Amino acid sequence: MNVNEISEFIAAVLMLAGSIMAVISAVGIIRFPDVYTRSHAGTKSSTLAVLLTLLGAFLYFAIAEAFVSVRLLLGILFVFLTAPVAGHLIIRAAYRAHVEMADITIEDELKEVISQKEEEKDQSHLR
Repeated sequence: MNVNEISEFIAAVLMLAGSIMAVISAVGIIRFPDVYTRSHAGTKSSTLAVLLTLLGAFLYFAIAEAFVSVRLLLGILFVFLTAPVAGHLIIRAAYRAHVEMADITIEDELKEVISQKEEEKDQSHLR
């Protein structure tokens, strides 16, 4: 095996790992009980899946074809930046819309913080 074949193998392994992570993400979205845990599966693992797949494609084109794709690099950057933030905003909106958590949820860490902020907001409006 020469360096090109090893590099192509590494790129293929990255793409395979990305596809396995995508399947794990899909199973998590189906199996988890509430919107909060489903969003976790949908954002974290699918972001990793897309990043691994795009990184494998970038390495393949860079090594086998001697072509550096700026589009793939931008895709990696934008997915890495936007997917977790979008997931966080969707979950925060669901929480503020009082979507119930699953029965197996042990602790609600945001409840106290949100109620404290709402009290501060109400007091500032009274002044």
